[in-house]
Amino acid sequence: MILALIIACEAGFWVLLAAGLAVRYLLRRRRLSTVLLLCEPVLEVVLFVVTVVDLRGGAEPDWQHGLAALYIGFTVAYGHYTITWLDGHAAHRLAGAPRPPKPPRCGAARAAHEGRLWLRTVLAAAVAAALLQGGIWYIGGDGDASTLRSFQGTALRAVAIHGLIALSYALFPKRPKGAPEGSALPAGDPQDVARGQVGDPRKDEEQVR
Repeated sequence: MILALIIACEAGFWVLLAAGLAVRYLLRRRRLSTVLLLCEPVLEVVLFVVTVVDLRGGAEPDWQHGLAALYIGFTVAYGHYTITWLDGHAAHRLAGAPRPPKPPRCGAARAAHEGRLWLRTVLAAAVAAALLQGGIWYIGGDGDASTLRSFQGTALRAVAIHGLIALSYALFPKRPKGAPEGSALPAGDPQDVARGQVGDPRKDEEQVR
């Protein structure tokens, strides 16, 4: 039952998101759109309540309960980010708004971007681990909470793996196309090069003469 509810919540998330953006930019009803988008967190609340009720009803904690905690943590950390990203693209395509800026592709800016995403993963893992710990305390010493503890480990591994990926962008920054070896500066147009970094062609001609 929990797995079916997780799938239903995921489907409901995208249905509400699509409906909210369509109402906002096609029907021009911003208030109704806001109401639809604010219904998104209700899905996570429903999943949380049903999971608690299932455990209170005597169900043995298994991987479905652990997956529910991970799902809730992910939507808490990345749900608003996803909605904002898609809202910007919908506004551009349907309402003539400027194209949303793309994430930086190289250098320190890309490393900072990846670091911010990693912090979201940390938040997701923290929420999931807290929910799992609540389940462990609720079960007490009489029940088998090994599955919930294993999902806590899964959350920590996700943080570690994403952290290594984010760190790689800082330790091995990608250079912009056209930048010389050993330079982290983007290649610029000739008129952008400061006077004094290249020779004055008139002086060069005088030296030749």
